[in-house]
Amino acid sequence: MTSAAHQAVYRIEDLSHLSGTTVRTIRAYTDRGLLPRPERRGRANVYGDAHLARLRQIADLLERGYSLASIKELLAAWDAGTGLGGVLGLVGEVDRPWSDEQPVRMTLAELTAAFHGVTDLTAIEEALGLGVLEPVPGSDDEFLVPSPQELAVAVELHAAGVPLTAITGHLRELREQVEHISERFLEFTTEYVFQRFLHHPPSDAEAEEAAGLVRRLRPLAQQTVDAELARAMRQRATEHIRRHLGSAGLTAALPSPVTSPVTSPPADPAPDSGPVSAAPSDSATRPAADVPVAVPVALPAATVEAVRELVGTERVAAFVAAAADREVAARRMDALADDHQA
Repeated sequence: MTSAAHQAVYRIEDLSHLSGTTVRTIRAYTDRGLLPRPERRGRANVYGDAHLARLRQIADLLERGYSLASIKELLAAWDAGTGLGGVLGLVGEVDRPWSDEQPVRMTLAELTAAFHGVTDLTAIEEALGLGVLEPVPGSDDEFLVPSPQELAVAVELHAAGVPLTAITGHLRELREQVEHISERFLEFTTEYVFQRFLHHPPSDAEAEEAAGLVRRLRPLAQQTVDAELARAMRQRATEHIRRHLGSAGLTAALPSPVTSPVTSPPADPAPDSGPVSAAPSDSATRPAADVPVAVPVALPAATVEAVRELVGTERVAAFVAAAADREVAARRMDALADDHQA
C-alpha cells in the first residue's frame, strides 16, 4: 500500500485482505458493475478507499439478505445522488429482532434434566433442524436456545405426557401455518401501505417514513394473531368439551358409576287418564308430572377422571350438569335459527 496525494492506493491483493473479499469476487463485482473499475497506473491496476467502502457496503447488504441485482440498483441510485443511508436505516429497522427474548446457552446435561432425564438424540437432531436449538461452534455438548419460551413450552408438554417426537412434529406443522400467516400479513401491508415506496429507490425522507411505519405496524401482526388464537381456542375448547361431555357421550357404563344430576321432564300423560306413574323402584316412586325427574347417567371412567382433574372431586356433578345444560341450550338455539331461516 502506498500514498498519493493523501489518497490510499491498494493493489487487488491488499484490497482483498482489507475487505475480506476474495480476489476472484472483486473481479466479478467489477465485471457486473457493482464495483467501479480500478485506475490504471503503468502496468498495474490500483484501487482506493472508495472501492474498499463499496465492498463493505455490498457485504453488509448481502448479510441483510439482498440479492446482487437489488444491491446493484441501490448502488446505482446512490451514485446518481439518491441517499443510501435512509435505505440502510429502513433495512436495519426491519432486521431488528421482533422479540425481546434473549438467547441462552444450555448444555446437553441441562437439556436432559429439563426433560426429566430423557435423552432423545433424534429429537435433538430435529430441534437443531428446526432452529429450536443451534450448535455452539467448538462445543459438542452445548447449544444455543434462540427462544427460551419455545423451549419452555416443549418442557411443559413433555411433562404432561407428550412424546418429544410428537412435539417437534407439531412445531413443524405449526411453523408452516405461522409462516403462511406472516407472508399474508406482509403481502397485505405491502399492497396497502408500502406500495408507494417500491416504484423507485426511496429518498432518505421516504426511507425514514417507511421505517416509522414498520415500527408502528411491527406489533400489529402478533396482536392480531394473539386475539384470533384466543377467540379460536375459546370456541374450539367449548366444542371439544361438548363432544366429550355432551349427551351423546354419556352412555357408557362404569363398574362403579358416577352419576350427574341431569334432569328431564316426564312424558305427557295420556288423555283423561290422570297422572302417569312409573314402575316403582326399590326405594322410590316417580314424582308428580310437573316435577323434573333426576336421571342417573353413568360416565366413562376416563371422562370422570378428566373432569375431576379439571374442577375437583366435589364439582364433578355440577360441571357435567352445566355441560349438559349448555348442550341443550345450544341445540335449542340452533333449532330456533333453523326455524327462522325456514
